[in-house]
Amino acid sequence: MGSKYTRRYTAEFKRDAIALVDSTGKTVTAVARELGMSSESLCGWYRQAKADRGEGAPGEITTAEREELKRLRRQNADQAKTIEVLRKTAVFFAKESDR
Repeated sequence: MGSKYTRRYTAEFKRDAIALVDSTGKTVTAVARELGMSSESLCGWYRQAKADRGEGAPGEITTAEREELKRLRRQNADQAKTIEVLRKTAVFFAKESDR
């Protein structure tokens, strides 16, 4: 079993690890082993870096697209809350005007 703590890596470390895979021609697993980290983590970073460069699989989204999607989902949730408040307010005032 792995550690119960998640290790955090800096953006610079991730960039350097990806560059190491590109420059040495070694496999992602070999580089991850040399760096003492999970090959799954490095594989994910490498796959995302390829997508950001436009070399990813069809349909794979870039980091910028992922950030925009998060922003739009947050905005959508906020608007849904606003609509719900306005709907309840309209119902309240409709009942008040019937009195």
